[in-house]
Amino acid sequence: MSNGSFDDRKKGFEAKFHHDQETQFKITARRNKLLGHWVAGQMGLTGDDAEAYSKEVVTSDFEETGDADVVRKVLGDLADKGITLEEKALRREMERLMAIARDEIISEARPDEPQAF
Repeated sequence: MSNGSFDDRKKGFEAKFHHDQETQFKITARRNKLLGHWVAGQMGLTGDDAEAYSKEVVTSDFEETGDADVVRKVLGDLADKGITLEEKALRREMERLMAIARDEIISEARPDEPQAF
């Protein structure tokens, strides 16, 4: 194998990895937005208030790697409103919404883009 074709393959793998990472980021952000709307509904928020809360949930995910920051925010906000939700139930809802978010992001992808998931 020539060095040029190896470099081409390497660049291809790097591009796919980057695309997959970007897609996963979009899916997780969409999941968090959906989660924010779901939690807003639990707290009785509607309209602009629900949208603003949804954005808070999305930005809370930038505090640390993984979902712990989102879980902590949502459970804390619910507790502040006197609403009890088990972490296990929240994580099940997050999984359900992750599947919806994945389907939405993949269906929005342009046909000429490689589909990763």
